Formats: sequence, C-alpha cells, structure tokens
Amino acid sequence: MPWRNEISKSHNLRKADKLWRNLHSIESSPGRTIDVDGKSLLNFCSNNYLSLASHRNLTAAAQAATQKYGTSTTASHLIVGHTEIHQRLEEKVALFVGAEKAVLFSTGYMANLAVPTTFLGRHDLLVQDRLNHASIIDAAKMSDAKLRRYHHADAVAASKILADTQFNDAAQRKMLVTDGVFSMDGDVAPLDALHQSCKDHQTVLVVDDAHGFGVVGTSGRGSLSRYDLRPTDNTLMLGTLSKAVGSFGAFVAGDAVYIDALIQHARPFIYTTALPCSAAAASLSAIELFESESWRREKLNDNIQHFRKLADEAGIETTDSTTAIQPILVGDSATALTISQRLKERGIIAIAIRPPTVPVGQARIRVTLMTDHTNADINQLVAAIKAVLPVGKPPTLPEGA
Repeated sequence: MPWRNEISKSHNLRKADKLWRNLHSIESSPGRTIDVDGKSLLNFCSNNYLSLASHRNLTAAAQAATQKYGTSTTASHLIVGHTEIHQRLEEKVALFVGAEKAVLFSTGYMANLAVPTTFLGRHDLLVQDRLNHASIIDAAKMSDAKLRRYHHADAVAASKILADTQFNDAAQRKMLVTDGVFSMDGDVAPLDALHQSCKDHQTVLVVDDAHGFGVVGTSGRGSLSRYDLRPTDNTLMLGTLSKAVGSFGAFVAGDAVYIDALIQHARPFIYTTALPCSAAAASLSAIELFESESWRREKLNDNIQHFRKLADEAGIETTDSTTAIQPILVGDSATALTISQRLKERGIIAIAIRPPTVPVGQARIRVTLMTDHTNADINQLVAAIKAVLPVGKPPTLPEGA
C-alpha cells in the first residue's frame, strides 16, 4: 500500500536524522541503579524523585489492596470502579493541596486532556506557555478553543494576550494553562504573576504540576504553594501520582464546582476504567509520608545543590533550574546520542532528549536527581559528563524560548 511505503520512508528519515527512538527493557526496580541488558547502571533519568517507588510502605499498601480488591477495578468510576480507597485518596489530595475537592484520573495525560475539553469550545480562548507538555497542546486541539501561546515564562506577554480587546466578550471563557515545573528545562513558572493576570482578566488558571507535586513548595504541596497560592477560586491544579509519589495515576484539584463538572462531563474520566486499587493505596501511603517527614525533600535539594556546584566547577554549563531536572544542552541530536552512549559505557544511564520533545538545536542530556543518589554517585556522573562532552561552548537556551 502506498501509505505503508510512506511510513517506511518516514522511519528511514528519522533514523538518518538521529531521531529514532528505542525502547529500553529494564530488569529491576527504578532505584538509584537499574539493570539494563544485564548491566547495572547508575540511574539519572527517572522521575522517581523521592525514591518512593520501591518504599516498603507503598509496596505493602499496594499488596494489601490487591489482596482485598484484586488486580483491576473492572469498571469506570461512575459504574462500580470507585472504591473507598479512591475516595480516601481524593479527600487526602484535596486536603493536602488546600482545595475543596479532587478527582482522580488514570494518567496525567488524560487529566490534561480533560480540563480544556470539558470547559472550552470554539468561541473560547486558551492561552499557553510555549514549552507546555505535549498533552496540553493536544488538549487545545481537541477543545477547538482559540489557542494563543506566549514566550516561555513570560508573564507580561501572557497578560497582554488576556487583555486583548478581541477576547473580552463577557460570554467568552478564557483559560491559561502552564506547567508548574517544566519537564525539559526544570524551571518553575512565574505563578504569582500569572495568577494575578488571570484574576485581573477573569481567566481560569490551570497548573499542570506533574513535576512539582511532592517536591516543590511547603511539604511538597506543589508549585502553587511556593508562591503561597492554592487551587481555589478560579485556579485548578493537576498532579501526577507516578513521579515524586512513586505510584501511578493523576488528579485535578480545585473548587467543587469545577471538579463536579469534570465528574459529570469529562470524557477521559467517564469513559475509562478506574485506577487499580493497588496504585491508589500506594499513592495514599506516599502522601502520608509527605506529611510526616521532610528529610527526603531535604536530601533531594542537597543532591541538586551538590550536582550544580560540581558541574559549575567542572565547567559544565547547566540551565538555571533549581529542581531535580538538570538539563545539559548539547545542540544536535547526533551529539546527544553519542554522549548518552558514552555515559552508558561508563556505567551511567542518562537519556538523550531530542526533537520534537525539545526544539531543533536544543537536544540535551536530561539529568534527573533522586533522594537516594549519594555524593559518590553524583561525583561519578559529573566526572563522566566532563569526560564525554565535546570541546567547545555548548548552546544555551535562547531568551524567551
């Protein structure tokens, strides 16, 4: 078939451009070391920021829930899939982040699709940061709303779009969506300024805090709490349970009027099976740990500072990120792949991130740090990076990227 041949040609082009993606079959739990192809590697590319994915409390909670409820909920939340564990988790999340109510989704991608498609239509406005997650871009397309994107982290530019008179029809809904912590750059959105602009222009603010929940803000309550804000009034917070939480799933939290609307109308919520009880129970256990201990976040922050200090001393250029995501820009995809492979040969796995995940010319090694990394691990990482980086000044992020 002709279109089959076109697909094959596209595959060949991707391979030639060093953009072909390969799966890695991991043979162990996702800790500071992982087994790949029979070899143990130091793991610097996991989102398991607080090293909870194998924590005894979480695994025990998951096992107990499996024994009681089985391996599947077998139905959507609105049929018979919503158990008392799901209910307790939603209530715990809402209380933890300071919202009236929360609702669970099976994945963060589904949660991001749900919000704009539930509340916006073709006469409405959706404003986004240019570096938002792909799922938020897809949500804009599915909602049919008018999409306007502002330069990365530029709150002034965002405010100008919201103030544009062509979008000031009282009957028109406006929504601004931003990542809390940006997944490829590791920086935090200027939520204080964005929140004020949204308040001034009668706009709903939506914060996708997939990489902030659990590690940023007071007791890990997320990026909003870093600015002394909460998901109340016209602010919604999305969070995933698969990163710092060490489990699986996602949530949206906010005022009950918005959450009830999602329960009634959000297709990604209505038409899918509820999370397994094992995942919900593990997430509940993790949030209880957030509330009872702080040393994991403190150790993670120590590791971040240690990495940045060593990288600076070694002449390795990093971004301004103060989070667990520490990208090292190398430019072209071929160079990024070569560096990643050479790091692997030195016992380290740190994946090359290439277009279209990042802009052309901004391929990078995306280092992510975890609580259980030791100083020796980080010393080994920085020494290896210095050894394999090509000579010459690496590219930097353009202003307003």
